[in-house]
Amino acid sequence: MRVLVVEDEKYLADALSHILKDNRYTVDTVYDGEDGLDYGLSGVYDVIVLDIMLPKTDGISVLKELRAEGIKTPVLLLTAKSEVSDKITGLDSGADDYLAKPFNSGELLARLRALTRRGAEMIINNNEIPFGDITLDTNTLNLCGPKKSIRLTKKEFDLLEYLIINKAMVVSKEQIIDKLWGFDSEAEANHVEVYISFLRKKLAFVSEKVAVNTVRGIGYRLGEN
Repeated sequence: MRVLVVEDEKYLADALSHILKDNRYTVDTVYDGEDGLDYGLSGVYDVIVLDIMLPKTDGISVLKELRAEGIKTPVLLLTAKSEVSDKITGLDSGADDYLAKPFNSGELLARLRALTRRGAEMIINNNEIPFGDITLDTNTLNLCGPKKSIRLTKKEFDLLEYLIINKAMVVSKEQIIDKLWGFDSEAEANHVEVYISFLRKKLAFVSEKVAVNTVRGIGYRLGEN
């Protein structure tokens, strides 16, 4: 699971990063609202931990902009404020949960697990991820069409899952690299092109309708012909 932490108190941000990494999360940390928005708009995260009181752009504004841009990533708001009105404002702005400082690391992890489960349940039904006339089996990594099925590699599966999750959006090669290989990887655009080619061949084998379409100069979008 990839988590974005947006927290301006560096000691707390670093502590959160260590806690999450110790629990096998992949973590990116930024310290102001502008960077938080830029990173969040990439759409590569499974959950965002977002402080309300941030420099440059406050957390509520970041959250509203993410939702306005169609980013549905679950968001856990962090704040020193505990008034009911602040909680209502955050939740009404599109937050999925709310945690007031100071908090217990165990409670933080439990809330993150609940958010990631909730996000997965919106897409996955009985270990299957559907799109058009195809389904992805999360247990076997099989891609199933109306009459045929084929096994995907883990990278192919992750790529197709990412395209399905972002089916209403065009995703760039950079976003795919960040999601599949990580921000610090040495993967390049040609790696994405190779896996898109592999995936297209397997999609064509099982379905006459679903295909990965190229949006010239921007990226890729999953669609139905």
